Amino acid sequence: MVEETKATGATLRAVAAVPLAEPLCRLIEELEPRVQVVRDHALTHPMRGPADWSGDPEHRRTAAEQAAFDAMVDSAEALFGIPDVDPAALARTVRANPRLRWVMTTAAGGGAQIKAAGLDRADLDRIVFTTSAGVHGSPLAEFAVFGVLAGAKDLPRLAADQRDRRWPDRSPMRQVDEMTVLVVGLGGIGAECARKFHALGARVWGTSRSGRPVEGVDRLVPLDELVEAVAHVDAIVVTLPGTEQTHHLIGAEVLAAVAPGTILASVGRGTVVDETALLAALDDGRISFAAMDVFEVEPLPASSPLWQHPRVLISPHTAALSEKEEERIARRFAADATRLLDGRPLHAVVDTVEFY
Repeated sequence: MVEETKATGATLRAVAAVPLAEPLCRLIEELEPRVQVVRDHALTHPMRGPADWSGDPEHRRTAAEQAAFDAMVDSAEALFGIPDVDPAALARTVRANPRLRWVMTTAAGGGAQIKAAGLDRADLDRIVFTTSAGVHGSPLAEFAVFGVLAGAKDLPRLAADQRDRRWPDRSPMRQVDEMTVLVVGLGGIGAECARKFHALGARVWGTSRSGRPVEGVDRLVPLDELVEAVAHVDAIVVTLPGTEQTHHLIGAEVLAAVAPGTILASVGRGTVVDETALLAALDDGRISFAAMDVFEVEPLPASSPLWQHPRVLISPHTAALSEKEEERIARRFAADATRLLDGRPLHAVVDTVEFY
């Protein structure tokens, strides 16, 4: 299908289906002059902060504005973002627009949104769906490093001693360059995690479905050997997307096999980690510290024991957020527009069977 787009003088009508600042719309057009970015900032919900792609939920369009927004979206050959980040709105415009041939989600885990749209196989085959996966690799890898360091240096104990103005006897801290770190999932985020931990001197293991070598990874671990492998590592970094195959992969069996004192950092999708099993592992010391940016249910319910657990660090799914995120995603869109127009493969294409 991508090869069919290759044509001399081809252009692309791309609609900003989510709020995208005017300078970034112009940036896309400057980076790829064959793209026309169609936008109407009065019709998208205003952002409340950086990369707030769904916009202010209190903002309402009039009936005339909604009709104008739908007409604009339905004119697209390509969509920057799922309209209003709403799978139902995506389903509506796919049905209405046979010219649509590419949708890029602003979320790295956009495959779940595509799945939720309930599109039929013909539409899934007609349209190329991509995500922003890889764009968030560096900030998420930094959070993973931060989480493992916090566990290695026993941040909860240091914070408690400082709060209580207590000067305890000296105690040793673990060193990252003496640790083995297992990265579960060596996609864009996982590969960046591996690179950073390798640079800090850690021995890095990683799981990979492809079996292809990854820079900085000392050992590739097949997923069917995960239970055996976790017994020999000091830290586990989870970067996997949320799919039926990855649901609760880090569950009771894996957590029963870890060495006592293992550190866990979770930066992929929250459904990969079984939080009930994690709490049991935290309580008995198999997991000494968990740095969590993602959770099974978000926002994390106030009733969750994770909030008050002394050896858990909670980040409200913001580890990837930065002032430059919108620009990085805009640049990715421009780069993939060039690839589409030149008949080359796009980045982070969604597998429309497993939706990751």
